Amino acid sequence: MTAPTRVLVCDDQVLIRTGFATIIDAQPDLEVVGDCGDGRAAVDLARRLRPDVVVMDVRMPVLDGIEATRLLAGAGVEHPVKVLVVTTFNLDEYVYEALRAGASGFLLKDAPAAQLLNGIRTVASGAALLAPEVTRQLVGRYAARIRPVENVPGDTALTPRELEVLRLIANGLSNGEIAATLVISQETVKTYVSRLLAKLGLRDRVQAVVYAYRSGLVT
Repeated sequence: MTAPTRVLVCDDQVLIRTGFATIIDAQPDLEVVGDCGDGRAAVDLARRLRPDVVVMDVRMPVLDGIEATRLLAGAGVEHPVKVLVVTTFNLDEYVYEALRAGASGFLLKDAPAAQLLNGIRTVASGAALLAPEVTRQLVGRYAARIRPVENVPGDTALTPRELEVLRLIANGLSNGEIAATLVISQETVKTYVSRLLAKLGLRDRVQAVVYAYRSGLVT
């Protein structure tokens, strides 16, 4: 049998933390290996317990969820941990920063239990939990704040078609929509996405969106 996905729950509200843990532990393929109420403890526990996924609150004492995420999954982390951010407000000002810090996706705290469980499984599988329509909202709201920076790696390694696919990802298109736009199969789109992520050293589509805007490929 496949070992269950190991989850660390981090939230400063005891009732929410306990509720999440109860829901997660009731699943045969998931296991809560620890819980805590502040970002510093989240970092320490994650480094010690090596969970597959950290369910991370944004607003926490001692060290907030954004900084904790950056320490666990940010650029340069030798053994990054997959982080699923939870937040009270849809697309609040902290969500974009959390994604930029290395989170693999986010959910609302009041999401149904099934969405939380699906989110954990999705992130654990290596996929990003950021639906195309959410990408559009996120980019639309924060694009003005994203400025090109000088230390972003160049994109010369990408082919013209890969660059095209990257721009479409950044504009919030799903694989199906990209396939229809470029008149190619979805399998071909998946191949292009995998290649460009590998060439740019990016983990998932979330990082691809941030990269595209930070590098000035999309404005």
